[in-house]
Amino acid sequence: MHHIQAMQRPKAGAWLTVTGNGLHCGPGGFHIDPARPVERAVITHGHGDHARPGNGAVLATAETAAIMRSRFGDQAGRIETLAYGAEKRIGGVTVKLVPAGHILGSAQIVLEHGGERVVVSGDYKRRRDPTCPAFEPVPCDVFITEATFGLPVFRHPPAEAEIGRLLDSLKVFPERAHLVGVYALGKCQRVIALLREAGYDAPIFLHGALQELTALYQAQGVPLGALADATAADKDAMKGAVVLAPPSAVDERWSRRLPDPLTAVASGWIRVRQRAKQRNVELPLVISDHADWDELTATIAEVAPGEVWVTHGREEALVHWATTHGINARALALTGREEETGE
Repeated sequence: MHHIQAMQRPKAGAWLTVTGNGLHCGPGGFHIDPARPVERAVITHGHGDHARPGNGAVLATAETAAIMRSRFGDQAGRIETLAYGAEKRIGGVTVKLVPAGHILGSAQIVLEHGGERVVVSGDYKRRRDPTCPAFEPVPCDVFITEATFGLPVFRHPPAEAEIGRLLDSLKVFPERAHLVGVYALGKCQRVIALLREAGYDAPIFLHGALQELTALYQAQGVPLGALADATAADKDAMKGAVVLAPPSAVDERWSRRLPDPLTAVASGWIRVRQRAKQRNVELPLVISDHADWDELTATIAEVAPGEVWVTHGREEALVHWATTHGINARALALTGREEETGE
């Protein structure tokens, strides 16, 4: 009898399929982080390659909902919020959101159906981040993981040590504005929070493109200290100051308003020397909001899934690692994922 039941058991996660719109949960009738507008969507976090405008009904954390409304206005969809750890029944599926540690509001989506648990982890990191709750590992049958930094060469140094290098540079070059390229959502606010934790209490100057989402973080209860508008500031006021701007603004005319700017970029990719050279970055800061190789493999081992599906990034290396460790693994081709969004 047991043998017959085992034979009838469906293939792991057979109720989750990849469609032209992205990952679809059949018994729940919804997509997860759809690439194109759909009737029902569950969203892991607010980055633009995961959260898009135009969906009908949307389920997300309250923080992700606030980010989507800020970015998309009326096009954000009819958003229902779900607190971390709370459960919601959608069709034949139980849905729970669990912290992913990526940015404010980021969540893993835990799906239970037919006695099987699937965790869609979204983007995640395992390092401590003062701006969002830490990643919570959830044991599961199928674990769907990103692989942005899924090669053994990617091993991120402690973010606190990289912030220390920035503070040391401010002491060495007290007349120069330190212009740090950061993504507007997540990286910007994390760098500010890490600077505050390191004891830096001077005003931090922000490019206009960073101000709305930074104010949103503050409204959501994330303390970031004294901030100032870099565009309106007096040039002398920014001598020896930290100025944050989108990476694209670091080389633009905008940066000429700064006193003898020393350029830095906070990114997991910036450790690749060629990228730092291409951007004329004097101070590359390896600060990533994604798991590195050791954290990806340790997380898979920790959640101990029967099967791993690997999405955007270096899928092949992580699939190979899982297979050699006795875990069924395959690459999951999802459209619309950008490698460097919030890296």
